[in-house]
Amino acid sequence: MMALLGLFSKEKKEDLNKGLEMTKESVFKKLSRAIVGKTKVDDEVLDNLEEVLITSDVGVETTIRIIERIEKRVSADKYLNSNELNAILKEEIAKLLEENRSAEVAGFDTQLADKPYVIMVVGVNGVGKTTTIAKLAYLYKKAGKKVLLGAADTFRAAAIDQLEIWAQRAEVEIVRQNMGSDPASVAYDTLKSAVAGGYDIVIIDTAGRLHNKINLMNELSKIKRVMTKVIPEAPHEVLLILDGSTGQNAFEQAKQFTKTTDVTAMAVTKLDGTAKGGVVIGISDQFKVPVKYIGIGEKLEHLQIFNRFEFVDSLFS
Repeated sequence: MMALLGLFSKEKKEDLNKGLEMTKESVFKKLSRAIVGKTKVDDEVLDNLEEVLITSDVGVETTIRIIERIEKRVSADKYLNSNELNAILKEEIAKLLEENRSAEVAGFDTQLADKPYVIMVVGVNGVGKTTTIAKLAYLYKKAGKKVLLGAADTFRAAAIDQLEIWAQRAEVEIVRQNMGSDPASVAYDTLKSAVAGGYDIVIIDTAGRLHNKINLMNELSKIKRVMTKVIPEAPHEVLLILDGSTGQNAFEQAKQFTKTTDVTAMAVTKLDGTAKGGVVIGISDQFKVPVKYIGIGEKLEHLQIFNRFEFVDSLFS
């Protein structure tokens, strides 16, 4: 049996509700306008609903799938009020994500077969990569794991210093070299230290210069190759960080990274400061890579395991 964390306590649910407040408020305002004066689901309501979902950054393809499901569900003479529409939306979106196996993730596994378990974190600069690494380290530390961070984003001194500060906050160890060092060398040293020190979890930060895409992807490949010299299966997980507040830009980044590197899981951050939280629904539906984590605040405790049922419930209840 795997030991899974991330089950929804009352406190976690309250955090999720609060984190999605801006998106929820925006969606409800748009929904209210979409059905004002209406007593049945007609073509106009469906058109308005389509606009609500697209402008909430759910994405065009996913929106079309949701609208098609609602069309099948309701008849032209069905009485409509906002509560009923919310309930239908919630049910159909949850079902859509449930049926999409790519949205599935086992949860937060604390009984890992591989030790040390190596996570390589990728994503463009500014998406919340460093803070997400610290929050993830904190999650594992709370689960009783010995965690080591590797500061392999060596192109920015600020990135190394920031990761060190966050490592101190999460009370975990870090391996770092000077700015300009070879990132693969940092990753190699981190894994050697992890094996020697009996660490359970290794989290490697990487640079995120997507504008120089070919060099970046070559660099990520080199880091992976060098890590296999220490641990043949490394990395066990490649985690892509996306900034939820950028809406459709997060989709584009997901497309770029999933095409060019072997991303195995995604985390969508900064959902607490945006009305674009609907992007999580679209990303969960569209990509074959599961959304594993969502960031709903600045505290270490504010990285949550993504539970699609709880997410949709918080958004549309």
